[in-house]
Amino acid sequence: MAEVDLTELNGVGPSTAQKLKDAGYTTYESIAVASVRELAASADIPESIAAKIIASAREKLEITFMTAEELLQKRSQIVRISTGSKNLDNLLGGGVETGSVTEFYGEYGTGKTQIAHQLCVTVQLPLERGGVNGKALYIDSEGTFRPERIMQIAKSFDLDPMRTLRNIVYARAYNSDHQMLLTGQVKDLLQKEDIKLVVIDSVTGHFRSEYPGRESLAMRQQKLNRHMHELNRIAGAYNIAIYVTNQVMARPDVFWGDATAPVGGHILSHASTHRVYLRKSKGNLRIAKVTDSPCLPEAETVFSITEQGIRDPER
Repeated sequence: MAEVDLTELNGVGPSTAQKLKDAGYTTYESIAVASVRELAASADIPESIAAKIIASAREKLEITFMTAEELLQKRSQIVRISTGSKNLDNLLGGGVETGSVTEFYGEYGTGKTQIAHQLCVTVQLPLERGGVNGKALYIDSEGTFRPERIMQIAKSFDLDPMRTLRNIVYARAYNSDHQMLLTGQVKDLLQKEDIKLVVIDSVTGHFRSEYPGRESLAMRQQKLNRHMHELNRIAGAYNIAIYVTNQVMARPDVFWGDATAPVGGHILSHASTHRVYLRKSKGNLRIAKVTDSPCLPEAETVFSITEQGIRDPER
């Protein structure tokens, strides 16, 4: 992504421009969507100056009211990354879309991490094959990322396995603060690497284990809320796809039907653009259901997990 001359913004001299760049704010978009407090803290500048810079960036981008037709034209820049399964792609309106946070949740073994690995490969494909010619960034909070699996999937798409691995930037998150720190560094990496997909597997694991019980629920939700809002800002400002996995918990108040619910409560439900629930079926078959989306109908489909990756079930 090409850098811009930040000194053209009101309140930005050469030294302030360098502070902004060092903090990962190298485009008007990244500054325009930042909060005053966030920009001031990240770039070590007064909040009054940060407010002036943000206002100037928004003026440069002409961020104001627009018609729905103009919004439609803006959304034409969105592309979708194939999951490898036509059934699942159709359920998602063509694949995992850029500019949004897509959440997949379900029990252990339902395919969340398998889809994450698959997307890291398919994002590298050309547009005509369902990719975006981009790289992936993988934040692993559960130690489940396997480069061997990436190589296996890459071969099934006739890609060079080692080159595919080189196009995936990886980091292990050891606690919730570390996970949020890594997310804050994503903006800087986006300037250096042609990253089109960010994966966080899982987004709630550390928060859930570090803040157990009702007495710590408020603090956990506040941190999770900041984390998810940062992800949404990154997705929108840089038009990249963000795929997060989420755990589920049992609901003791449910006596009939499925008694599982995603972790994170209303914070996750409001922060995720699209939510998909995964559950097991027979053998290697999995069922995916859209449970919340601003544009996708509530529907479900079946896909399979094979040695080659995510595929449609054999007829």
